[in-house]
Amino acid sequence: MKSATIHELKQEMSQLKASEISALCLRLARFKKENKELLTYLLFEAHDEDGYIRSVKQEIDDQFESINVSHLYFVKKSLRKILRGITKHIRYTGSKQAEVEWLLHFCTKLKDTGIPLEKNTMINNIYHSQLKKLFAAINGLHEDLQYEFMKEAKKL
Repeated sequence: MKSATIHELKQEMSQLKASEISALCLRLARFKKENKELLTYLLFEAHDEDGYIRSVKQEIDDQFESINVSHLYFVKKSLRKILRGITKHIRYTGSKQAEVEWLLHFCTKLKDTGIPLEKNTMINNIYHSQLKKLFAAINGLHEDLQYEFMKEAKKL
């Protein structure tokens, strides 16, 4: 089955009643957890972006506390899991400022944990790739915000 384009979907949805669109959204939310999470964000949390940013930072903190540091392999897997969550939240918000805050928080937490970044090439690569993403995201912000975030990012 070939998917319709966004333009075609938008045209078709403009002809539907509000109750029909609501039913379609609920049906869509049943099939994938990500769809349900996105709908939850849009309905309940999109109006308070600062609160959402704080809650995701708290989630990142909790995940860092539960990292199994007995072997670097488990550290790497845990870091990738945290990054998958951050990427998902970045897609939901679509906000460059939120992306910068979360990536900056991730890099700061990783640096503060005392995990030996130089001992494992993969962990070091994860850290440096997130720094690259961070600086790229900072460059997409307004000049005033760029200055503030760049000061914090240079400490890393």
